This record gives sequence, C-alpha cells and structure tokens, in this order.
Amino acid sequence: LRDEGSLWISIDDDECHYLKVLCDEIFGRKNFVNNVIWEKKYSPQNDAKWLSDSHDHILLYAKNKDIWRPNLLPRGEKQNTYYKYDDNDGRGLWRSDNVLVKSFSQSGVFAIVNPNTGEEYWPPKGSCFRFNEGTAKRYLAENRFYFGKNGKGAPQLKRYLSEVKDGVTVKTIWMRDEVGDNQEAKKEVKEFGDTTFATPKPERLIERVMFLGSQENDIILDSFLGSGTTCAVAHKMGRKWIGIELGDHCDTHCLPRLKKVVTGEDQGGISESLDWKGGGGFKYYYLAPSLLQKDKYD
Repeated sequence: LRDEGSLWISIDDDECHYLKVLCDEIFGRKNFVNNVIWEKKYSPQNDAKWLSDSHDHILLYAKNKDIWRPNLLPRGEKQNTYYKYDDNDGRGLWRSDNVLVKSFSQSGVFAIVNPNTGEEYWPPKGSCFRFNEGTAKRYLAENRFYFGKNGKGAPQLKRYLSEVKDGVTVKTIWMRDEVGDNQEAKKEVKEFGDTTFATPKPERLIERVMFLGSQENDIILDSFLGSGTTCAVAHKMGRKWIGIELGDHCDTHCLPRLKKVVTGEDQGGISESLDWKGGGGFKYYYLAPSLLQKDKYD
C-alpha cells in the first residue's frame, strides 16, 4: 500500500475478531480506523439454531492513519431538509446543534446566560461546551444561539447550511437500503452465470467503499475476486484495478462480466446511477502453477 492507502476486509462473526488481532500485528493498532457493520440480510433465518445473523463486518485499516482521511459522501436532499429555520437575516437556513463536546477542556466550562430570562446554563459536570467563553460571547452577539421556541430554554447552536461541509461524514452502520444486501447481489451475479456464492457483495456496497477510500485513476486490488464485483465497480467508477481469483468462476463469472462492463452491455448494479455506457479495457492472464508444497496435513 502507498502511504495514503487503505485496506477494507469483509468478514463474518466466525473469524472477525481473530482477523482484527492479526491485522493489528501487521498494520499496528494505531492504524485501525473502524469496524463497519453491514446489514447483509433483511429476513430472519427461521432455521437458525441460535441467532439469525443479519450483518457482516468490514474491517478498515489505513497504511498511515495520521494522514489518511475518507472522502465525504455527497449531500442529499435528506440531509438538507434538517435545515428548516430562517431568521431572515441573510445567513439562510439553519438547524439546532448540540453545544457540548465529548473531549473535555477546562476552557469550555463557564456559564451561558439566556438574554431573554437572565438564567445561567452551565455544562453538566464532567462535560464542557465545544467553544471557549470568548467565542460564546461572540455567538451571543451574532444571534447564533437558539433558546427554544419560546426563547426560555437552554442554549443550542445554530448550524447554518451555508457553512457546513460539502459532503456528509459516513457512519459505521450501513443499512441495506443504502448499500444493498446479499439478495440484491445474487440478482446481479445471476446475470453472468449460476449463483454459486453464499454471500456475494452488491455493487452499491463496493461503490461506497471505493468512494470513501479512493479517487479516480487510483489502483484497486481485490485478491479474492469472487464473481468480479470489485473490478466491475472499479471500472465503472474510473479506477484502475487488479483482480485475482483461483476458482473456475474466473472464467464462468469474472471474464464474461467484465467484458459486458467494457462493452456497456452490463446495465445492472450501479450502471444506471453512473450513466455507464461502456469503455476502457483490461488484460486477462493465467498465472503459473502454485509454488506451495502440499504435505500430509494439506
């Protein structure tokens, strides 16, 4: 990996926590970023002996967490609808936001006085405001505090739509309605051959991973290519890619799928949302026989 690179590993409950320890040894615990929870199923398995598993994990590591940052998701109309108040002062729409912050600092411990009632509001014991007293006085002067509908409540911060980031910080729980599930993925794979994969990944899931972790023309590597989803998505998103697969589905699924991506015949998955019409190309290689030596324990 280059210094700005990241590794995303999809894994289920059986091995996730062992994998976490192994990756900590390789990357260093300080380069562990997050464990993403992906809702892979909708319906419960009624034949499950214990609990019906409905999610997988995606372990995210950075080569260098100090410099790696994920991209922001594009803002949608849903995010903008939260900004519904307007003081008609030229600053535009705003929403109320919390005035407290998780990380404690003594400079954030002071009283904010409600100008309408004269009542003092202190942060709860052990917490603090997200700004210092000087900034709080400026916010009061600029009418950037909201004291409730009747003006007699505790202070909240006015967060203006015109001042927010151009994108949305992604959360660590990814629901199926946002990124798809196994059922959606099986329908996508079926277009290129019989479904032989128990837990295929939908294109929308891989699209999110690539959107957060890469830019156009970056190189994407999937060393367990499966049905070819990663390379198909990377190609449509303008990334360079390398896929490796040992199974027969390299010929039965990956090759025909990627050919249809290039010609534009593949209009499933994320093709419509990206207005994918085809283009580009790829090279297909057979590797030499494995150098691994079998023994009696193999």
